[in-house]
Amino acid sequence: MLIALKPEGIFVPNITPFDKQGEIMYDRLAELVEYWVKGGISGIVANASTGEAPYLSRDEKIKLIEFIKEHADGRIQVYAGTGAMSTWQTIELTKDAKEAGAEAALITTPFFFKPNDEEIAQYFIDVINAVDLPVILYNVPKFTGYSVNPKVVAKIAEECSGLAAMKDSSGNPGNMAEVIRLCGDKIHCLSGSADMILPTLMLGGKGAIVAVGNIIPEECVGLYKAYKNGDPVTAGKYQHKASYVNKVLVRELPQIAAIKYAVSEKICDAGVPRKPLTELSVEAKAAVREAMKLF
Repeated sequence: MLIALKPEGIFVPNITPFDKQGEIMYDRLAELVEYWVKGGISGIVANASTGEAPYLSRDEKIKLIEFIKEHADGRIQVYAGTGAMSTWQTIELTKDAKEAGAEAALITTPFFFKPNDEEIAQYFIDVINAVDLPVILYNVPKFTGYSVNPKVVAKIAEECSGLAAMKDSSGNPGNMAEVIRLCGDKIHCLSGSADMILPTLMLGGKGAIVAVGNIIPEECVGLYKAYKNGDPVTAGKYQHKASYVNKVLVRELPQIAAIKYAVSEKICDAGVPRKPLTELSVEAKAAVREAMKLF
């Protein structure tokens, strides 16, 4: 029986740098991996939504995991998004991730057709039983159209030791609190929203997987460490910054394009989104530059 790891700390769902022809710029990704590692993060999650996973081929997903794993060089953990619309596809992608070196799989709840609670639970149970890799259940209503019932998470956790964690991007503290209450220490709960990092920790969660970590990894890690060290005031100051960056880049502007532009302005050329997504408008770029004066 698989004994699940317990993810803890701050994880970056990495962007995938594309040039204007849509090709992956691996040299830029190597620079970014170094930046994130130096920022003190616990790990990177390849092929997540921030990495434009729906626009990546199966071969690209494998190569990205292998590349990040090589450049991380054992300094941090490397996970991979493997969710798909069917059980068999998700199993295949998760097995790919395992072979490529991923240490855990981040799997969205099923989408396109809306499943009922029983179908959601069976989906995860079937996947976990078919793969030799810890699984992080990803609750992301803005992409799937619904939020998973905490009782469903508890059912999966009860039946499968391979469920390592839940990433919750619902933005609902009540949802997170109920999962933690029902699951106890069976799984770790991680925030998927930068607004919820500190609230998640205060509720008993163990960290976060957040898009703004691409740009401000040190601040997100600073928040986590301050709270763990018993300094909620400093943690709160970091939370204010993380929430502000999230407001501008994720809530107010097109997320992928805005994060890539901010990374390009602050760190190195992050390229452009893969079509059909487009670059920011001139006005939106100006808004990012203005906001960046504060971060």
